[in-house]
Parts: sequence; C-alpha cells; structure tokens
Amino acid sequence: MKRLNIFPGKYRLPAIVAGMLLAMSACTKNFELYNTDNTGVPNGMLEADFYNLSYLKTATMAIYNFSGGGDPNSFQVQQNLNADCFSGYMASATPFNGGRNNLSYFMMTGWNGEAFKVGYVNVMSNVALLRQSNIPKDFPAVWAVAQIVQVTAMSRVTDIYGPIPYSKAGTAKTNIDYDSQQDVYARFFKELDTANATLRDFIASGKTLPFKFGDFDLVYNADFTKWLQFSNSLRLRLAMHVINADAALAKAEAEKALDPAKGGVITGNDGNMNVRIPGAGYTNPLVFIAQNWNDILINASLQCYLTGYKDPRISKYMSKSTDAAIPSQYVGIRLGAVTGSNSKNDYVGYSALNYQDGVFSLNTPVQLMTAAEVYFLRAEAALNNFANAGGTAQDLYEKGINTSLDQWHVADANYVNSTNKPDAYVDPKNAQNNLPSPSDITVKWDESADKAHKQERISTQKWLAMFPEGQEAWTEFRRTGYPKLFPVAVNNSNNTISTTLQVRRLPFPQNEYNTNNAAVTKAIGLLSKPSDDGGTALWWDKR
Repeated sequence: MKRLNIFPGKYRLPAIVAGMLLAMSACTKNFELYNTDNTGVPNGMLEADFYNLSYLKTATMAIYNFSGGGDPNSFQVQQNLNADCFSGYMASATPFNGGRNNLSYFMMTGWNGEAFKVGYVNVMSNVALLRQSNIPKDFPAVWAVAQIVQVTAMSRVTDIYGPIPYSKAGTAKTNIDYDSQQDVYARFFKELDTANATLRDFIASGKTLPFKFGDFDLVYNADFTKWLQFSNSLRLRLAMHVINADAALAKAEAEKALDPAKGGVITGNDGNMNVRIPGAGYTNPLVFIAQNWNDILINASLQCYLTGYKDPRISKYMSKSTDAAIPSQYVGIRLGAVTGSNSKNDYVGYSALNYQDGVFSLNTPVQLMTAAEVYFLRAEAALNNFANAGGTAQDLYEKGINTSLDQWHVADANYVNSTNKPDAYVDPKNAQNNLPSPSDITVKWDESADKAHKQERISTQKWLAMFPEGQEAWTEFRRTGYPKLFPVAVNNSNNTISTTLQVRRLPFPQNEYNTNNAAVTKAIGLLSKPSDDGGTALWWDKR
C-alpha cells in the first residue's frame, strides 16, 4: 500500500514556480483584445491551436488535481488531509507523523504548500501559456472559458491562504508581491465581467467553432451557454463569500449574477460543474485514496447529521462499518482521535466513502459545483433581500434540498418536512470521544425563526448537498459557522488554533519564505493579524 511521505522536502514548492510566474502577464491585460470576435481561422493556426488547447485541459483537471497523470499524493495534501477534513466531511485512521499532523492541528510544513504549488504550476502557468498563443485573439470564447477556469482555481487558493500573488504574477523572478485578499476578489469579479461579456457575445452571434472544442472541454462538452451559467453561479458563490466583509459588494455582485439578462445561473443537475475523468491513466483522486489506500474515512460530524436526519443520501455518501466488533453501522471518526500508530487499527473499519457499492468509482467525475448549491446560495440571497433571487428563502431552500435528492436519485417528498435532529456521537471504541448532538436544527423550514436559525438551516443543507467537495464546504463553514461541527479531539496547535473556532487558513508555503521572502513577509501584514498560522482569519472571515 502506497503511503504519503510526511517529510516536508518531498512537497517543497519547486523553484520553477518563479520561472513559470514570469511567463504570465497581468490578468486583465488586453481585455479588449480578448473580447474581439473573429469569424475565420487564421491560416496555419488551427493545428497550433489544437496543441495549445491542451493547456486548458490540464488547468481544468488541476483545479482538483487529478490522480494518474500527476501524483495522488499531491491531492492528498492539497485538499484531502486539509479542507476535506476541516469541512467535517472526512477524517483519517492513518497516524501520519505519529498522529501529530493537520488533523490534530499540528500544521505540517510539508503539506501546507501543496495547494499553492498546484495553483501556480498547474493552473496559472497553463493559462499563461494559453494566453501567449493565438487562442485569445482567434477564439475569444475559448479564452473566456480559460479565464473562468483560472478564477475557479485561484479562488480556492486565496480561500486557503488569504493574500496571494495575483495581479503582479509574472512581472518579476523574485519579490513577487502579494495582493490582499480583498484586491484578489475585486480582480476575480472583473475577470468574470470580461469572460461573461465574451460568452454572451459569442452565444448571441450564433457562430460555432471550426474545431471540436468538446475534445478539450472536460466539463460542458463545448456548451458555452452552460459555461456562462456556471460563471454566473461562480460569481454568486464568490459574492456570498464576502457578505460579512463588504455587504455592498456582495449585494452588487450577487444581483449581477442573478440578473436574467446576464445569462442565468445553474438551475438543473445537467448544469452541474463536474469535471469528467479524461481516460486511461487518470482517476478520481478522492476515490483513489479511499479505495486503494484506505487513508480517508467519514467524519463523525457528517455521520451524525446524516443518521440523525435519517437522510436518504446516507447510503450514497458512506458505507457501513466493516469492523467485526461494530458490523454494519454508519459510524464516523472524530477529527484528531487518531493520536498514534497504536490507535490506527481501532478505526480502519469505520465508515468510508461508498465505493464498495459502486456509488463512487475511480471514473466518477469530480464535482465542483451543483445546482443544489446554487439554490441554497439563492435562498441566502433572498434571506438578505437581494434582487433577482427568484423566490422566497423557503422556496429556494426546499428546491435546493430536492434538487440534491434528485442528483443522488433518492427522491423523498417527506424529507423537507422532517423534524429530526442530528445525532449525538458515540465512538464504539473510545467513549472519551463521545459528544452530544452538535445542533438542534431541523430540516423543516420555520418562517418564524430568527435570521441566524434560517441561515443555519440553509448552510447545513447546503453542506450536506455539496458532499464530497470539501474545499468549498470548509470555506462556508468558516464564513457562516454552519453547520455546527464537532471540535477536534486533540489540539496540537500549541494554542495557535482555537478548538472552538477551528482551522481558519493554512500557513504560507515554506518555499515562499525560501525564494520570495520579502514579499511573503510583507503579505503577513495583509492578514487580519500579523501571524502566519492556522488560527488567523481571512479577510472575508468575520465570524
């Protein structure tokens, strides 16, 4: 069984990043050029453009860091042993570093830089190479998709670290300045403005591309209308991220995203942002880690919400325990409960991602956004009296639930009226881990409830619907405080991370200190407090 190398050197961000960043021009440079349509194919360019489109394909896969052509170890430390666990979805029975690792808040230097590395080496560099080709000028709609892919990927990176190099990426080999997260978000919205205008113009023109873009489009098979709807949905997601930091900006961007004249948002499961597995040599990395290494299992928080609510999705999300001492039960692991090699065997048979029944397989497309999430975002928009939400908070909330049930083919008309509550946690092997129910929130909407309880309902059901995409789930938990998650069983952070508030971000990569020291040191001053640790809140994190 292949195992994750815990030593920092293996995951150190290569110095090649600086060279790749140098190849990038400012992200909004030549916007007017990229918006210029073209009716013909320049002589001699089509063959080259086919080659260049491989950069877009690679960048799209790198958002979630596919196994196969890359290394599943990379995804494991980019997301799985970080956000997937901090979100309350996953936990591990493997005692990495003797049980002292990110899952017990001992933040591993060798793990914490992987998301940064993947964002720049595998996404930004490939988009930069595409920018240097003739694609932006000759086929601006394709370039618009690349811009959307970049915003999708880099929004995840900034939501992990906070300030990142963005506007000045590519302007120097060293001392590449970081932007504040506030400025990064402002740039995202401008880039989406450009991409969306391009897509609307292309769709309205009725033109088609003179080649099979679907061969390179792993999401929507060259359906630019669906790309436009995803882009608007992404804008809505990012707008709601910042609502506690800049309410006016959140309102303006959310209403723009929801404006029917802008192309609409995702409304059905056929519009879900799922990245398909491109073929032999590639696998879904989360399933690979669960199935081949048994390195990731279900978190106690997720289990207790699903079992308490008698949620019909439970048999889709998780398998029953295989431990002979606790056979055929749905039982998760509390984060931080595995404290050493002697405790591993106590937990390896607890519930896992349900690949056993074929629900998840190595070829399952990677889910990054669903119609259900968009309905919950719209419900929150309605709760805040934003224009164009398209219904009441209750209507949109219930639509989100039923859309998720439809996605998983477990339709249940009674679920939206359930008054069940999340279960208490009982660890069959260690009563010291037992905890009372994390919340008394029910599924059934209560119009008489205060705004906080309405928000908790929306956020809790959105969290259940976004499974297994832990990066966005962790972001939403940090932003809203919901769902209420069990605290870590053992906190090894040396008082840098609150057991109550939980992990707020990852520290900057060690390689940035080694190769970009002046800039990263300055970036620490852009944080909510000058402390580069896991307990420091991001700009939008006002909880």
